[in-house]
Amino acid sequence: MPPACISPSLRNSRVPGMAVLLVATAVAVFSARPYAGSWNDGSRLAAVEALVDQHTLAIDQSIFVAPPRPFDPHAPTPYPRDEPLLDNGTCDKLFIDGHYYSDKPAVISLLMAGVYQIWQWCGGAPARDRPDLFCLLMTLVTSGLAYVVAVFCTYRLGRIAGLSLSWCLLLAASLGLATIALPYARHVNNHIMLLGVAAALFLGIQRVAEALRSGPAPWPLLAWLGTLAGLAYNLDLGTGPILLLCLTALLAYRCRRLIPLAVFGLATLPWLATHHVINYAIGGTFTPMNAVAAYSLWPGCPFTAQNLTGGWNHTPGHFVVYLASLLVGRRGFITHCLPLFVPVPAFVALLRRRPAELAELVFASCWAGGTWLLYGALSNNSSGACCSIRWFVPLLAPGYFTLAVFMREYPAWRQDFFFLSGWGAVLGGLMWWQGPWMQHMVPWFWPIQAATLVTWYIMIQSRRHGKTAPPMQNALAPELPAQAA
Repeated sequence: MPPACISPSLRNSRVPGMAVLLVATAVAVFSARPYAGSWNDGSRLAAVEALVDQHTLAIDQSIFVAPPRPFDPHAPTPYPRDEPLLDNGTCDKLFIDGHYYSDKPAVISLLMAGVYQIWQWCGGAPARDRPDLFCLLMTLVTSGLAYVVAVFCTYRLGRIAGLSLSWCLLLAASLGLATIALPYARHVNNHIMLLGVAAALFLGIQRVAEALRSGPAPWPLLAWLGTLAGLAYNLDLGTGPILLLCLTALLAYRCRRLIPLAVFGLATLPWLATHHVINYAIGGTFTPMNAVAAYSLWPGCPFTAQNLTGGWNHTPGHFVVYLASLLVGRRGFITHCLPLFVPVPAFVALLRRRPAELAELVFASCWAGGTWLLYGALSNNSSGACCSIRWFVPLLAPGYFTLAVFMREYPAWRQDFFFLSGWGAVLGGLMWWQGPWMQHMVPWFWPIQAATLVTWYIMIQSRRHGKTAPPMQNALAPELPAQAA
């Protein structure tokens, strides 16, 4: 178990938070890779390179689309080629009006292009000359930064929830080392970026709830939440709109006034408008361009109307099985993030106890459940060749928010979380070793699952034969009639 004897002076200082930031930063820097590992990050990097170096969103001339030039050891700026950029270029591209475009939402590419432009103004080499430095820079300022933000915000969520310092540190370490957040820090991807945004958003809604206990919510805080919601919308056009809808409902319930909602809405508007204007200018549609089958008809495209995300391709029976496979099994989100075995029963227990964060817990469950159902209905490829379900990486934020509240309310179950996180760290290390774009199962996946379930079963049985039942067991059990009591 984590140490409980931490001095009050350390508990109340900023040293633990700074330590969390430093350790998370070290993990992010050590994890970042100086090459494109898949079509996914190659497509995003191609858009950033094209914006700055070719001044266009068309990626035809990008080094991540055309086959990379052969390595010349006598070139003036040689770069290491221990790993390929992309042997045949990215296939995550759309063919529109005679040009190739990235299938990733463009607003995030514009923000990344700003960083790349500053890099060049400071004397940095262009991507074509030093693709290793370009990939490393983009990975650190996107996935690396998002990883650090997610870990630190999880630590702060534990503090706000009222957990002891040792459990706050364990909560942050669990998210950073025992889940799929760890491998996704290695390369550029929208999914861990959205995790960072979502973790900051949960911290923000907790502060709104605190402010409303003594007066109105500050407008800057509401505008900040609107900015985060706008970023989330641009990072994932599947789960982002669901997040925006659920967050609007939460703020309407909490604030009960029109002006705070208007401040929030006005802050989201520029992000939404910019996305749809660019999307329509390129693809002539207000829906996601990568869901338009006609744009994937270029020669050699591996995507068809049958495997594109964005349409129904199920029978009723297959839909039910597919939904379950997204959560558990060889690709399942929960079976790759072992501490998340707790939040589903925990949410049921918390509904009965009705803590102060009940509205935020309902928001978390609606966003996570809506995302699961949406991608279950509109996909059939389990998010492609990647570690677990990449679309669900942001759902670690609502999962760990639920865990923070649950461990405060039901301390007898903290030991379960501790041991699940321990086995999760073993699995997390193997996932980090393989990277986010693995095309096979995690090594030793099933033995780790079996060891985890056996350990958990033994712990539950030990409590069951103890003198008192754990609080969650009492909360989940139906109330007995007075005669039986």
